[in-house]
Amino acid sequence: MTNKKIKIHVKNNHWAPGSFPTDAEGEKNFTITKDRFDNVLNTFLEIKEKIEVFFDWDEENFKKSISNSDILLAWNFPTKNLKGLAPNLKWIHVISAGVEHLLPLDWMSDDLVLTNSSGAHAKKAGEFGLMSILMLQNHMTKIITNQKNKEFVSLFSNPVQGKTVVVVGTGSLGGSMAKHVSALGANIIGVNKRGKKAEGCSKIITIDKIDSVLPGADFLYLALPETPETKNLINKKRLDMLKTTCGIVNIGRQSVMDYDALSEKLKKKEIAGAILDVFSHEPLDTSSKLWDVPNLVITPHVSSDDDGNYVELTLGIFFNNLKLFIEKKELSNQVDKKLGY
Repeated sequence: MTNKKIKIHVKNNHWAPGSFPTDAEGEKNFTITKDRFDNVLNTFLEIKEKIEVFFDWDEENFKKSISNSDILLAWNFPTKNLKGLAPNLKWIHVISAGVEHLLPLDWMSDDLVLTNSSGAHAKKAGEFGLMSILMLQNHMTKIITNQKNKEFVSLFSNPVQGKTVVVVGTGSLGGSMAKHVSALGANIIGVNKRGKKAEGCSKIITIDKIDSVLPGADFLYLALPETPETKNLINKKRLDMLKTTCGIVNIGRQSVMDYDALSEKLKKKEIAGAILDVFSHEPLDTSSKLWDVPNLVITPHVSSDDDGNYVELTLGIFFNNLKLFIEKKELSNQVDKKLGY
C-alpha cells in the first residue's frame, strides 16, 4: 500500500492596481504564509502528515510546481493548457467567493473540481449589511453630503421596523444581512435564481420576477456575483421602478448595476442614497465622477473581508474540504461550471 502524500500548490499574489490584492495592506491581509497555513493545519492533525505543500508567489515557480500537484490553492492562475501543465491536478480551491475572474470555465476538464470560499465572508458581511441599511434609514448618506457642503440640516428618521428590504442574492453575503436586519422587524424579500428559501426572508422570488418587487422596496441590497445572467441586471429601466425614497447598497459586483444611471438619479434626488463597495477597476480612479455624486458613500471593497482573520477562515473551509477529499467524498462549496458560481 502506498503512502504517497497529497501535493498542494499554494499560489499567492503580490498586490497590483486593478488586480487582487489591490494594495499593500490587502497583500498583508490575504497572503497565505507558511505560518498561517501551519497554524490552521495544527487543528487538523489527522491530515497533517498526509500532505506536502509548496508556497509560491505570482507565477515564479508555477509551471514547475503545478506539474505534479494534486491540489491548487489560489486566487488566480494561468488557465491556458492547465490540464497539460498539471496532469495530476484534481481540485482547485479559490480563496474568494466569486470566480468571475476565471470565467468562462471552459478551460476546466470534466474531472477537475473547483471550490470557493463562500461562507468565510458571512459574519463580517452581515454586520456591514446591517450597518449600511441603518445608515440609509437614518439619512447618513445625505448627512455626509451636507457635512461636505457645511450644511447643518436636521434629518429625522424612524426605526427600520416594517420597512421592506429587497435583497438580490441570498447566499452567504446577502443571507447574513437578511438575518441581521429581519431581527429588527424589517420585511425581507429575497431574490435568487432558483427561489431557494433563505433564513430571515419572509418571501422568496426567482430573479426573473424581480420587477414585481422593485416598486415596493424601501431598500435594494445587491449581493450578486458577476455572471452573464447578472450583468446590468439593475439597469436604468429597473432603477426607474424604485421609489424616490429608496436606498441602494451594492456589495456584489459593479457589473450588476448601471452606475452612470444611478449617479444621475442621485443627482436628481430620484434615489434617496446609495452605498457602493465594489468597482470594476480598483482602486477607484481619482478621476472617477462617482467621487462627486451627492448622497453616495463609497467604501473601498471592505464589506466582507475580516481583517486579520480572512486567511484563517478560508483555510478552515479548505481543510474541512481536504478531509472530504482524502475520504473520497463530495466536496462542499463546489462552483457550478455552467452557472459560474
